[in-house]
Amino acid sequence: MHFAPDTDEVLLFDIALANTAPTASRSGLDELATPAELTALLDEWRFSGRFDRDEAELAAVHGFRDELRALWVLDRDAMAERVNAMLRETDAQPRLERHDGFDWHLHTTPMDAPLVDRIRAEAALALVDVVRTDETDRMRVCEAPDCTGLLIDLSRNGSKRFCSVRCGNRVNMIAFRERKADEANGAG
Repeated sequence: MHFAPDTDEVLLFDIALANTAPTASRSGLDELATPAELTALLDEWRFSGRFDRDEAELAAVHGFRDELRALWVLDRDAMAERVNAMLRETDAQPRLERHDGFDWHLHTTPMDAPLVDRIRAEAALALVDVVRTDETDRMRVCEAPDCTGLLIDLSRNGSKRFCSVRCGNRVNMIAFRERKADEANGAG
């Protein structure tokens, strides 16, 4: 599936953010527990604009992280309703901008708007593309039985099942061991 590059980037950022939750992180811990960890995530994804770098901002982003995890599994119609609400609530006004080495891309809120409003509005705008192209089935939860990580399947054939290579390898190794055990039990 090919969305605009900035849509792909926002969707991948959303997954990175959502998968910092204790229930989804590889460590089992909140990987966004401090303002410094939030800053590191934003720096990694080259997020621009205002950052307060305080506990209130972190709490607001945690709230959106939970909202995003719930949004990810909605059916298309429910997602459209929620996305429209997010656009209204953030007073999104899409416009093209070019800055910091990025070519023309969409921004939806002023650069000095609160961080959580900018993250929510950009997520909503990216999800507009997913909903209107009827590709919500590409938004998934990892199929590893012990993982709740989110993923967006941007592959051509739409066959991505796991949030990471690690989860895929783990599931494949378990299946391999089960087959070998079955063979050994059947041969004896």
